[in-house]
Amino acid sequence: MQPGRTGPPPGGTRRFGAGYFVDIPLRWSDMDAFGHVNNVHWARLLEQARVQVLLDWFGELGEEILRGGIVVVHQELEYLEQLEYRRQPVRVDVWVQSMSRSSYDLAYAVRDPDEVGRTLYLLAETTQVCIDAAAGRPRPLGDGERDVLTSHLADPVPLRRRQRA
Repeated sequence: MQPGRTGPPPGGTRRFGAGYFVDIPLRWSDMDAFGHVNNVHWARLLEQARVQVLLDWFGELGEEILRGGIVVVHQELEYLEQLEYRRQPVRVDVWVQSMSRSSYDLAYAVRDPDEVGRTLYLLAETTQVCIDAAAGRPRPLGDGERDVLTSHLADPVPLRRRQRA
């Protein structure tokens, strides 16, 4: 996985979020019988990106957050194009689209890296709740967590259901 920051987009490439991305390689086992990435594996790709984001954004605190308690309570994926197995990775733009007392929503756009193409494959969002593992209850975001998340805050992912509402 290769995290990074995007620069100015080449002509016509759409950018999402606050400019942070993770490149994730595809695995042969991600493919279904039709030769494209299976819907279950899309959720795993998002999980890989989410874990990398926590480690990159929060540093050592990211490992504590992962071990100490964070759960995904909602996940919504909107499939836009089929992705066939290939050697090149997919690029996952990740950003924060909202926060509350104990939770935050991450938004994702899975697309070709700029040097590979211009296809947007998937839009998604997940809601994470921070928990106190010992108590088994939600815990409030700390000031440091809130500061880091705020630095990656951008507009909500443009899911079609929102556009219809």
